[in-house]
This record gives sequence, C-alpha cells and structure tokens, in this order.
Amino acid sequence: MKPGHTGLKHLIHSTRYSIKGLKAAVVHEAAFRQELLLCLIMVPAAIWLGQTVIERLILIVSCLLILIVELINSAIEAVVDRIGPEYHELSGRAKDLGSAAVLVSLVCTCLVWLSVAAVRFL
Repeated sequence: MKPGHTGLKHLIHSTRYSIKGLKAAVVHEAAFRQELLLCLIMVPAAIWLGQTVIERLILIVSCLLILIVELINSAIEAVVDRIGPEYHELSGRAKDLGSAAVLVSLVCTCLVWLSVAAVRFL
C-alpha cells in the first residue's frame, strides 16, 4: 500500500488535487473550455427538454461524459508532451486515440440528445 493519507485526510487531499486539475484544464485546454461552455448551455436545455427525471439525468450525464473524456485526453496529451517534443509513432497513436475517445463521447451525446428530442417532438 502506498504511504500517505487515509480516511478524511485522503478525501480532502484528493479533492484538492481534483480541483487543481479542473483549474488546469480551464486555464490550459481550449477544447475543455469550449466543451464546458457548451455544457453550461446544455444543462439548462436538458432540464427543459427532458420530460422525466431520468431523461434529464441522461441528458446531463451525456454532457458530463464529454468533459470526463476531454480531461482524460488532456492528461494523455500532457504526459506524451512531457516525454519529449520529437515525433514517435506510439506518442502520435496515444494522442490520436485520446482524440478519438472525445469524438466518440460527442457522438454518444448527440445520439442521446437526438433520441430524447425525437421522442418529445415527433
């Protein structure tokens, strides 16, 4: 087991690190800022569009999924960039896979939103 804090101290430190990561994403990642702005618009829209609590939750969670995947993608990019600026096939593949994950999360969110909108309006 890794030495360090346990229990409440661990929770407090983990929360601080998480907040630090969110701040770093806002400051250093343009894509995260854009997706965060999109989520700030879409969450109220989800409350309006969804007709049940479950529909609203699915719409909101689909937006949060984009942010989660973007954070992971940004982490992959930061680690790859830390290793060095020279091109390496595996580094490029890692970045491409992270980007593909973001694309898949965006497609999933679109499918969810289109499905809920179709049920409501058609």
